[in-house]
Amino acid sequence: MANAWVMLTRPDGRDVAAPSEAQMAAALADVYSGKTAAPDGGPGSAVLRFGYDDGLMYEVEVSTGGGVRFAEWSDRDCEIALAGPRMMTLAQADALQLWRLLAQRQVAKIRSQPWQDAN
Repeated sequence: MANAWVMLTRPDGRDVAAPSEAQMAAALADVYSGKTAAPDGGPGSAVLRFGYDDGLMYEVEVSTGGGVRFAEWSDRDCEIALAGPRMMTLAQADALQLWRLLAQRQVAKIRSQPWQDAN
């Protein structure tokens, strides 16, 4: 695989490349405070993505209320889902731990969490 990257999309839609733990924690604080909303007026969310320039991408999205969605894709363009999206509800500290795992490329540990099918 080529170069690996990590990207945080904050609740306000801004992207942060290679976010620090403090930046991830701040984004989650915004989400869990309930003060953020999506552009369509729905619940706000933040997404951490990890992937490779020439292939696989993984994302963990956290929404207001603690809803967490994990998805695996064939590439950065989300053309082919490698598995159905999985969901769970987490406290803020647990969501941060999941993001830490993703930032550390620990995808197997994320897969082993007690996910539920999103479909």
